[in-house]
Amino acid sequence: MAYWLVKSEPSTYSYEQLEKDKLTLWDGVRNYAARNHLKAMKKNDEVFFYHSNEGLEIVAIAKVAKEAYQDPSTDEDAWVVVDLKPHKKLKQSVPLTKIKADKRLADMALVRLGRLSVQPVTDAEWKVIMELAGEK
Repeated sequence: MAYWLVKSEPSTYSYEQLEKDKLTLWDGVRNYAARNHLKAMKKNDEVFFYHSNEGLEIVAIAKVAKEAYQDPSTDEDAWVVVDLKPHKKLKQSVPLTKIKADKRLADMALVRLGRLSVQPVTDAEWKVIMELAGEK
């Protein structure tokens, strides 16, 4: 299993909305690197849900419910979506300031490539974030 991180502004689409919807397609990605990450996602991969711009924190974990398929919001073949479903809200959210302050996360894409909306997360980074979130 691989780990990922997706970003969304809570005023646009929050984790709470995902919980209400029970399933969503992750659309509108128009960056080739982020698109390639969507294409690499496999069913049941776990995904950190990051609230960007407002909050700046990892708040929950979603799971990939359906692997990449054509983005229905565009006719361009280059763009894909995945379906995500809620998995669990973290015991405590992990703010970006805490992530940047932890030397073990210095190479994390969230720190190095701040604007990338879909990112891979290494096994080691996942464990650190889970520790910071008070999860076992």
